[in-house]
Amino acid sequence: MKKWTKVTTGIVALLSVVTLAACGAKKSGADKDGVRTYVVGVASDQQKEIWTQLGKDLKKDNIKIDVKLFSGYTEENPALADGSLDLNSFQHNAWLNNYNRDNKKDLTPIGYTIISPFGLYSDKIKNPKDLKDGDVVGIPDDPANGGRSLQALDALHVIKLKDNAPDSPSVKDIVSYNTKIKIKPIQADQLVAALPDLTAAFINTNFVTDQLHTTPKKSALYIDTDHMDKVNEIYKNVIVVRKEDKDKADFKKIVKAYQTPEIAEIIKKTNDFPAWDTSK
Repeated sequence: MKKWTKVTTGIVALLSVVTLAACGAKKSGADKDGVRTYVVGVASDQQKEIWTQLGKDLKKDNIKIDVKLFSGYTEENPALADGSLDLNSFQHNAWLNNYNRDNKKDLTPIGYTIISPFGLYSDKIKNPKDLKDGDVVGIPDDPANGGRSLQALDALHVIKLKDNAPDSPSVKDIVSYNTKIKIKPIQADQLVAALPDLTAAFINTNFVTDQLHTTPKKSALYIDTDHMDKVNEIYKNVIVVRKEDKDKADFKKIVKAYQTPEIAEIIKKTNDFPAWDTSK
């Protein structure tokens, strides 16, 4: 009985090794035609369209792009960290820095993609100057986009931030209120639903296009990228990988394929702007 148990255990162990090896080869190796597949996580239809086009452009390099669309911002980094994704393309440096700090991770940016306009929206007022004492302004509850909202309110002279406020300021960095508004942090993907109960709200552009079915140019009371000198560079979006993969040759090819005049034109047809130096 013990002898058969040992034999069976050995067979199971051997099969496990073979199975794991096969799975590993399928994920990170090339298929029989030498095509290498990489899974990228995105959070908007626009980015899905761009990465789908990149997949076509990279066929000549035997690179296949498998695009996974997420509905929010909370899953992409954990999925990259645990190996479910090979890359992601949804966040700016401010968001990435906060994620790495809070989760003790070292996910690494390898190339700029877009800078997305960030706007103030309202069903109740027509101009930011119409804000009055007691009005409630919704902002995303994450440090990165919440901080960007506060920088915009500072640029609008609604509040005054400390001179030495960090790149992603918080409410505690407000020195004074020129208009005594109430600032209400709300989960980013819930701000559109909450808008009827707010005086105004800062909303990420992908939720504006996907949920409000409009654009910043058509509907925003204020767009921070119309005043680029007020927008910190940490709000440029990036392609992100695990630190150990940052120098991978295929990923350098992917960045190069993204930062082309053709992709820049696709971006310009939407609400965003290329975040890399397009003059080169």
